[in-house]
Amino acid sequence: MKNQFDRGLKQTVDWKLVVCYLLLVLIGCINIYASVQSGEPASIFDLTSRSGKQFLWFGFSLVAAVLILFVISPRLWEVFSSPAYFVVLILLVAVIFLSKETKGSHSWFEFGPVKFQPAEISKITTSLMLAAYMSHPNFKITNQRNFFVMSLIVGIPMLVIVAESETGSALVYLGFLFALYREGLTGWLLFIIGMAIFLFVLTLITGPWISVAVLSGIVISLLIFYLRKYRRVRRFKRDVWRNAVIGLMVGTAFVFCTQFAFNNVLKDYQRARIEVLLGLREDPSGAGYNVHQSLIAIGSGGLTGKGFLQGTQTAYGFVPEQSTDFIFCTIGEEWGFVGCLAVILIYALLILWIIQDADQSREAFTRIYGYCLASCLFMHLFINIGMTIGLMPVIGIPLPFMSYGGSSLLAFTTMLFIFIALNRQEKKYF
Repeated sequence: MKNQFDRGLKQTVDWKLVVCYLLLVLIGCINIYASVQSGEPASIFDLTSRSGKQFLWFGFSLVAAVLILFVISPRLWEVFSSPAYFVVLILLVAVIFLSKETKGSHSWFEFGPVKFQPAEISKITTSLMLAAYMSHPNFKITNQRNFFVMSLIVGIPMLVIVAESETGSALVYLGFLFALYREGLTGWLLFIIGMAIFLFVLTLITGPWISVAVLSGIVISLLIFYLRKYRRVRRFKRDVWRNAVIGLMVGTAFVFCTQFAFNNVLKDYQRARIEVLLGLREDPSGAGYNVHQSLIAIGSGGLTGKGFLQGTQTAYGFVPEQSTDFIFCTIGEEWGFVGCLAVILIYALLILWIIQDADQSREAFTRIYGYCLASCLFMHLFINIGMTIGLMPVIGIPLPFMSYGGSSLLAFTTMLFIFIALNRQEKKYF
């Protein structure tokens, strides 16, 4: 019986994902240790240090992973997706009123030494809810009612998190568009979002009138292309003209709203970070300090790095939040370009293998949840590393499995192993 159980584990658990997970967590713990030590370092397992606490959370996360894989029935994740979603939504709203302000946001519950961020769990419950809704037998993504419900499932927690002033966590929700696209959503929505980002940046750099002129050129180019394509179909010509006019009107309104929102809605520190990112302001000792020091740390690492515990930027604490949001610059300084490339490669393999498993899944729930998981991981990776190298504004978002933080590590572990458990359940009866 034992041999059959062992063979079952080998055949059903995707160990590639588990190995990637273990590597990322261990690399994270080592670099957290490096980022908080100066002078004579204490033991890496010292529970009074951040590295020791991270190892402790790693232990709790492994217990959670074992329970998810071998104790909790995978079917329960779909059954309880709706109640879990609404419970976490209530917590997201409650934390705004019941929490203390931390770095300009109200997003953490505190229970003595333990801090808990509902936004981390909301990514799991939103993924489960989206997968449960979209896996209904009669679901069609092109149906307007279905699209409206999907928008609510993703949009409501996203807006509440924005109200908490957690912009970074809210941006992760845009990644769910990838899951919808894989399920048949038109690529036009991705194009519209891309255009919105482009116009936002262009407006801040050049002003609204140049943005409107560029928008007009793009709309006219698309109009000419589609009029030629459908020149023999009169009904399509009317639709093309109508969509072009609507697109130009909405785009123009968006451009002028952008400037108003930037000046009147965003907080001072948020405006400062965006201006520094876009080169509109030089502030290496203020809003741009974190990124400036991060770039020095990464650049000084060269090809192979300065060596473990040898990073001067790291050892002397020049980069704030180096064990959390800026953990990647510790890797860059002490392990160099080679270390950074290795970490990014592990993440890339993890995300690609999740998508591959999702593509091969026979269950719609497992497939869609896998796409949501891959989307969340990619968005965190893209935003966090982009932030440390000056390609994204500093918005405070952890690097999955590596940044210091118990709620983040536990949430990402739970999210990943739910997918591994769902995938394992399918392979049992393949």
